[in-house]
Amino acid sequence: MIEKLFKKYQYIQKKIRNITYERYFFDIVDFRERLVGIIGARGIGKTTFLLQYLNTLDIEDEKKLYFSVDSIIGEEVTLFDIAETFSNIGGKVLVIDEIHKYKNFEIELKEIYDFLDVKVIFSGSSAIVLEHKKADLSRRAILYRVKGLSFREFLEIKLNKKFSNYNLQEILTSHISIAKEITKEIKPLQYFKEYLRVGYYPFYFETPDTYYLKLEETINAVVESDLPMLFNIEPSNIVKLKQLIHYICNSKPYELNLTSLAQKIGINRKTLYLYIHYLSLGDIFLRVLPSTKGDTIFSKPSKLYLNNTNLSFAYCENQEVGTLREQFFSNQVNDIKYSKIGDFLVNEKFIVEVGGKDKSFKQIKDIENSFVVADDIEVGFGNKIPLWLFGFLY
Repeated sequence: MIEKLFKKYQYIQKKIRNITYERYFFDIVDFRERLVGIIGARGIGKTTFLLQYLNTLDIEDEKKLYFSVDSIIGEEVTLFDIAETFSNIGGKVLVIDEIHKYKNFEIELKEIYDFLDVKVIFSGSSAIVLEHKKADLSRRAILYRVKGLSFREFLEIKLNKKFSNYNLQEILTSHISIAKEITKEIKPLQYFKEYLRVGYYPFYFETPDTYYLKLEETINAVVESDLPMLFNIEPSNIVKLKQLIHYICNSKPYELNLTSLAQKIGINRKTLYLYIHYLSLGDIFLRVLPSTKGDTIFSKPSKLYLNNTNLSFAYCENQEVGTLREQFFSNQVNDIKYSKIGDFLVNEKFIVEVGGKDKSFKQIKDIENSFVVADDIEVGFGNKIPLWLFGFLY
């Protein structure tokens, strides 16, 4: 079996040989750890990243190995068997892709960590964030939840230019000078609408003409395969997951009525909460919770979007510009909650109102640490910041 996996690894390496762009993951993952998990949506470049990482290692080819769980499904072999054989022949770095497809993977990862002298990097669906707790992997594994392309990364690939990223505090306090520096190089608004339509998943640059078809296939794989397998969803209820996506796609986030939604789909409220939770873990939904409640499965989201704007263009019959603006901001910014004053509360401190270029401070007038985030402006002023600039956070 190990020989077969090495042959597949060599073949796959050839396919990514010409991909030179490195995602932001390279700057945040600490590969000194013995057990590392890369968690994120399908299609955002996790596999390419893992293969690129192996290419950077200055060790013999036989001491590093990549395989996808798909390669061993149906075989009478375990993850531990493979890792042990690999270790016995001098292997040092083992990369396991699509690990969420392997039943009880967390138990075997724990055993590999405890008994073998092998470094393991694994990747899988975001739903793995819950599953890993079964065997208390949190004490052993360092998990990184990663995203699709930021606006900055999209520009770097499209224009073959390098741009710096900035943290939230830098953008809030120095947005004018940052925006002026960037606009010396490019006109960001020239590309921003394209990013909103097609810029989140890296495979756009491989096959732009069939992007939405491939995106639909990717999402269908999550809904029809990943989530039912992880959470024991009956095949007959998969259609209800798709109905839920459709309803959220075509409703305004601030008009969320869960009772009405449950009735339309034909499920009870408890099941609806679970499905929203599952689709959020699968990076299909993006929940914005109220500032007064914790993040639990049964916390009612104040606003509910599709995870990123590309999904809205792929699935929604119409795209409401106000929703797209909020959706982009919520996707790019971490630690965000709903605020009754303004649109969002960020980092438990900053009040943010999102709108068009003429958006005023009327709703957040005289409120400390408040900002207007405005679309269709290149450079802001005072506490009014261009929306596109939040695409430079990573």
